[in-house]
Amino acid sequence: MGKYLGPVCKLCRREGEKLFLKGERCYSPKCSFEKRGFAPGQHGRTQQGRSERESDYARQLRAKQKARRVYGIFERQFRRYFGLALRKKGLTGLNLLQTLEMRLDNVVFRMGFASSRAQARQLVNHGHIQVNNHRADIPSMLVKPGDVISVKESARSLTYWKDLLDVVDRRTCPMWIDRDTKNLSGRILRLPERSEIDGNLNEQLIVEYYSR
Repeated sequence: MGKYLGPVCKLCRREGEKLFLKGERCYSPKCSFEKRGFAPGQHGRTQQGRSERESDYARQLRAKQKARRVYGIFERQFRRYFGLALRKKGLTGLNLLQTLEMRLDNVVFRMGFASSRAQARQLVNHGHIQVNNHRADIPSMLVKPGDVISVKESARSLTYWKDLLDVVDRRTCPMWIDRDTKNLSGRILRLPERSEIDGNLNEQLIVEYYSR
């Protein structure tokens, strides 16, 4: 699948909030959103305060776009995930968020093995990650409870993974993943609950958008 190659800080500015797409940089004064917290474009400064006058469609669109940008997914794939969520039992919105969380690149990020989803995607693309002791180089691969995600043995000698051991324990790991930092691996225990997923995402507005 394709990926966005443009400036990611512009995406945060368009959504009007930090999406933490660049890892550690987003927490530093270098963050572009700190310097220019208005929407990009010629009329970006004049659009401040318009959110109160947004239509229902505009709010639904922004909710969908924000979720897409957080997980780094294009529209076609995101719509496919919504179709999968729609066919599952239970709440469609929660099913969608759980499906997004089960992406391999997101799981690598959640385990603390990368500072951003973009970096996690690169690690997967380069073949550093294994799923159940089998090489996995597709970031969009959906894992399931019981799967074991680990770093390939031959890759652990790289400087990145050696340096990671010094910082990985300081990165949080959700309760639905059993992380083993010493062995650079983790097991998916269960699907995440809604409270364990980004609270700034509004799945109900996303469902309304696709249900028009």
